[in-house]
Amino acid sequence: MTSLKADKLTVKIGTVTACQDLSVTFRSGQVWSVLGRNGIGKSTLLRTLAGLRRPETGTLLWNTMSLDLISRRKRAQAIGILFQDQDPTFPATVLETALTGRHPWLSLFDGEREADIEMALQVLKQLGHDGMEQRELWSLSGGERRRVDLAALVLQKTQVALLDEPTNHLDLHYQVDVMGRLIHNWQRKGGIVIMVMHDVNLATRFSDHLLLLFGDGETQHGNTNDLATAENFSRLYEHPLKRYPTNGQHYFFPE
Repeated sequence: MTSLKADKLTVKIGTVTACQDLSVTFRSGQVWSVLGRNGIGKSTLLRTLAGLRRPETGTLLWNTMSLDLISRRKRAQAIGILFQDQDPTFPATVLETALTGRHPWLSLFDGEREADIEMALQVLKQLGHDGMEQRELWSLSGGERRRVDLAALVLQKTQVALLDEPTNHLDLHYQVDVMGRLIHNWQRKGGIVIMVMHDVNLATRFSDHLLLLFGDGETQHGNTNDLATAENFSRLYEHPLKRYPTNGQHYFFPE
């Protein structure tokens, strides 16, 4: 069984402590949402889990091996990350950008194969970009660009998907239907999904586990059914929220 384990992890950025001595294991088939106020260090924690920055203290274990001991190539084959915002640095098409997700699996001397291109075209079609393969990134809307980045992550075929505000710029159809299908597919294949989420109701809808960052390093983690309470969320966001039952689900709204 695949696992990503944080052992007594302390993560800081400037004067902000995202977590202090956090010990948690993310396991195959689980979907986690990281919740907390703006500026609390959620994105910094996600980058740390990806191995892109070092924690202040503690270790990260991929299965039983320290993440530090795994080569960048092997790490990129195991863990993929969708950043909150990705501005194109160089001119590129939709297809070229999606194919960057295949790079960890290619040899140093070979380019993309026909199978990689066909795979990319299928994923782009699933994400609503059929016939847009040669469009330049600069010509896309924010939501269209977001779906290209999601396509690249899907094509990376990692066991862990780290998503920083994955629903940014997406309209309701893509937030609920497309994201729901992507998350279900990762979960069904035994992957681990860890998302930084802004929308509490989408987080509780998609996730079976929550990691709450309260500030000054305090955290709480566990099953969504146990942690998704008006009391916890009101303290988390420092604003009173109420929980409303609807059609077998619960939704949270500020008072």
